[in-house]
Amino acid sequence: MIIAKDKVVSISYELKVNGELVDTAAAENPLEFLYGHGQLLQLFEDNLKGLAVGDSFEFMIPPKEGYGEVNDMAIVELPKDIFMVDGELQEDLLTIGNRLPMRDSEGNALDGTVVEVNESAVVMDFNHPLAGQDLFFTGNIVNVREASVEELSHGHVHGAGHAHEHKHENDNGGCGCGCH
Repeated sequence: MIIAKDKVVSISYELKVNGELVDTAAAENPLEFLYGHGQLLQLFEDNLKGLAVGDSFEFMIPPKEGYGEVNDMAIVELPKDIFMVDGELQEDLLTIGNRLPMRDSEGNALDGTVVEVNESAVVMDFNHPLAGQDLFFTGNIVNVREASVEELSHGHVHGAGHAHEHKHENDNGGCGCGCH
């Protein structure tokens, strides 16, 4: 079976940036995804189209097609006092390189990386950690199968151990996946 829209694809891969390994999935614990449903970078999926079990792949995704270029406007200086909880500065969080979940002024969730800590402020970088980087992927196709009706309706893979709930009166049922 070849990779095409609505197929469940399992891959092993290595992702390298500047020759350094930054992410991997072994064949024993592959990345599984529903092809053609926007779960991965579009160019990543495009490079896998038409491959079959046992095929290998090797390709590069430039920043424009990956996580974008570094946006200098996404690097901001925040007052140190916003990192206070119950009147105490959470200094253990303020380590250079630490990624912190935060919210913007509209309440949107953002992850930022601590890049500098000074006397009165913390400089945070809200760019994706791989922004501005060429992404080099190598790997193998481990499995390709038909997606179940349920997987297609939910828009994602239901792997082994996926919790399913039964519909009861006054509830909307669901698979327990949090997609409802």
